[in-house]
Amino acid sequence: MPTFAANLSMLFTELPLAQRFAACASAGFRYCEIQFPYEIPAPQMAALLAEHDLQLVLHNLPAGNWAAGERGIACLPERQAEFRAGVAQAIAYAQQVGVTQLNCLAGIAPSTLAPQLAHDCLLDNVRYAAQQLHANGMRLLLEPINSFDIPGFFLNKPSQALALIQLAARPNVFLQYDCYHAQRM
Repeated sequence: MPTFAANLSMLFTELPLAQRFAACASAGFRYCEIQFPYEIPAPQMAALLAEHDLQLVLHNLPAGNWAAGERGIACLPERQAEFRAGVAQAIAYAQQVGVTQLNCLAGIAPSTLAPQLAHDCLLDNVRYAAQQLHANGMRLLLEPINSFDIPGFFLNKPSQALALIQLAARPNVFLQYDCYHAQRM
């Protein structure tokens, strides 16, 4: 029998995030994911998960200013320090809530950035994040996002992610294969 995790960033959105855990448990889920859980302090998140007998299986690394249209910063050379600080923030949060998988969003490379420079930056950041996560017993996930929903997203095909995983050559880097995004590519 397959196991499913409810994405609380996408489901039960009529409720504030802190109230979605009860709805998730009432719907029969035992596992959940949240794109960006950071608005809820980690101790409160851990308490909500325990109260509703849920396990948070995944969340994203910080991805820049989402409200301003940013969709990740891992491919942006001028944001490398911010990316690395985000890795530390995500690890600290994940440790407090029992998450062992973190998703890295590549981002949208501006047209002024040479694709090879964006690729090299992404590879360097993936290797860095993988090393930090490995030291903490965690997996790094790479999720290709379709080019219809996020035009210009730097990593938009599973084959690109798999090639990057091979180049990264780290044992804890995996493909997050999202069926929705894969069928829209």
